[in-house]
Amino acid sequence: MGLIKLTIKGISYSQTQSGAYALVLSEMDGARTLPIIIGAFEAQSIAIALEKEIKPPRPLTHDLFKTFSDRFEINISQVIIHKLVDGVFFSSLICEKDGVEEIIDTRTSDAIAIAVRFEAPIYTYENILDKAGVYLKNEDEFGLNQDQDEDDFEEEDAYEIDNVNLKKESPFSENSLKELHSQLEKAVESENYELAAKIRDEISKRV
Repeated sequence: MGLIKLTIKGISYSQTQSGAYALVLSEMDGARTLPIIIGAFEAQSIAIALEKEIKPPRPLTHDLFKTFSDRFEINISQVIIHKLVDGVFFSSLICEKDGVEEIIDTRTSDAIAIAVRFEAPIYTYENILDKAGVYLKNEDEFGLNQDQDEDDFEEEDAYEIDNVNLKKESPFSENSLKELHSQLEKAVESENYELAAKIRDEISKRV
């Protein structure tokens, strides 16, 4: 069975379910999207890896994994979302060292956070997209169901995070750019990355 390459389309969160986020993957050569529920930490970790302007003062867990792998010359060549059981996605890291390939089982949220740091491609199988893939009527709308568990998804009202930033209607509209840059620096120093992402998005809208 052939593999289908995916790309990260965005992350969204629900107003009604605290701490629940949807990572939305999209097939490279098609219109289907694959929404996967992930935790807040994993959502922030993925967003930070994609957002070049925010640099954590200390390495996150997935950054540590990347540093460890680099030090011992282990490469992550690809991530495969290979199984879907009762709404839960199962994934594998394909690792290489000295020409030897190893397959490591992992949570899908961790696999994606690691793949972004290694710039490794993400794949799944046709049968998984057939089961869980959705065609969005509006590409800017995807969301979470209030009663979902992790790695399960159903469309509902939610806010998209543009360019994978965790944001909603900005509370910073009254702040100057100078104030925003100062607040951004303080948020990163205090490791409040969700707030930092919101501030960065407000800055981006003004420049």
